[in-house]
Amino acid sequence: MTDRVNIAFPYGFDNRGRTATADQPAHVRQMIEQLLLTLPGERVNRPGFGAGLERHVFGPNSPEIAAAVELSLQSALARWLGEVIEVRTLQVISEDATLTVRIEYLLRALGETRVDDIELGSTP
Repeated sequence: MTDRVNIAFPYGFDNRGRTATADQPAHVRQMIEQLLLTLPGERVNRPGFGAGLERHVFGPNSPEIAAAVELSLQSALARWLGEVIEVRTLQVISEDATLTVRIEYLLRALGETRVDDIELGSTP
């Protein structure tokens, strides 16, 4: 049996001219980013894939909207990555034109708990 190859995202080449790969934690973080940033309907063969986080960056902000976004993201993560990760906590933080998603999750394959921040919006 061969080891699993995790292709890095975005696609590129390593210093040997081969397809770039990522270790398991980096690959899972990349999958989370792809899921959160993809709009539902954007992928032809998987129209339900995605959480559409970008559409909330410049939208109205309130505790109710933040709670709805958190629920939407948790649902997408459970549906599409539930076999790979177990979400422990998920927090959506909106400051000015920046939206940050802080996610704490169990990486099932390694039994590790990880915390990642995914930021969207303008940066100075």
